[in-house]
Amino acid sequence: MAAIMMFEPQELYNLLNQSSRVSRLAEINFLCLVDARETQDYKVSHIITAKHAKTDSKGSFFLPEVVEVDSMQHVVIYDSNTSCSQEQSRAVQCARALSKVSLYPVHIVKGGFQRFSALYPFLRTEKILYNIMELENLQTYPVEIIAGLLYMGDQKQAMDSSISRDLKVSAVISISESNTLESLKVNQSILNIPVADSCSSDLYSSFEKICSFIGSYIKKGSRVLIVSRQGRSRCSAVTIAFLMFHLKYTLEEAWRYLLKCKPNMRPNSGFLEQLSDWELHIRGAKVTDISEPYF
Repeated sequence: MAAIMMFEPQELYNLLNQSSRVSRLAEINFLCLVDARETQDYKVSHIITAKHAKTDSKGSFFLPEVVEVDSMQHVVIYDSNTSCSQEQSRAVQCARALSKVSLYPVHIVKGGFQRFSALYPFLRTEKILYNIMELENLQTYPVEIIAGLLYMGDQKQAMDSSISRDLKVSAVISISESNTLESLKVNQSILNIPVADSCSSDLYSSFEKICSFIGSYIKKGSRVLIVSRQGRSRCSAVTIAFLMFHLKYTLEEAWRYLLKCKPNMRPNSGFLEQLSDWELHIRGAKVTDISEPYF
C-alpha cells in the first residue's frame, strides 16, 4: 500500500506546468489528478485536467477504467478544503482507496480546491475531456520557486502578456543575448543580462547585481520572473545563485530544491563551476563537491 502525504498547492501548480517541448500532461502516465468533491461541485469548476472520482452505492470511491493509477508517476487528490491526512474527509477516503493500487505515494492537496483556486484561479476550468492534441497545446506557466514571489520560465512565457497578468509579475530578469523583452510595451521592470548559454560565458560577475535586483522586489512582496531562451540552463543557474544568497542554501541544497520545482533544469558545466565559486564567496568555503555524479 502506498503512503498518503499532504501536498502544498505550489507543488501541484509546478506539476501542472512541467514541459519539455510540450506540456507533460500529455504523457499518459505522468499525472493522475483526482477531484473527490461532489459531482455538482466538479461540474461547476475544477482544476485543469482533473478527473472526477465517483462513489458506488456503498459510498466507496472508484475511478473510471481509463485511468490506470498503478502506472502513474504522480497521484494527487483534492476535495473542497482538507488540510490534514487524519481527517475523515472525501479526499482522505479517496486517497486510501487509491493507495491500494498506486506504486507511488498518494498526495492530498492541502487546503483543497478552495485554497488552490484562490492562489491560481487561472488554472480552474469547466472542461472535462481533452484529446491528446489539446493536452500537448496546453499553456504552461513558469514554475514557482518561492511561493507568490519568484518564478522561473522561458522567453516565450515572458512575452505572453496573459501569463504576466495571471501571475502579477512586476519584474523580469532575462538572461539572453538579445533584448527582445525590452522592445515590448509592458508595465514591468526588465533587467537584461546579455550572456550566451556557453560553458565559457560569465554569469558569475552578474550574480550580485541579479540577487540585489530580485531582493529589492520580493522585499516589498512583488513578483519576479527569471527567464532564458529555453528556461533550463541560464535561468536555473541564476535562480540557484539567488537561493544560495537569499535562503543561505549550499549549492547542493539549492540544486535539490530547484530540481523539485523543475526536474529538467540543467545549468551547463561552466555555470556549475561559477556556482561553486559563488558558494565560496557566500560561505567562505566550497561545501559542495560538484564532481559528484548527482551534478
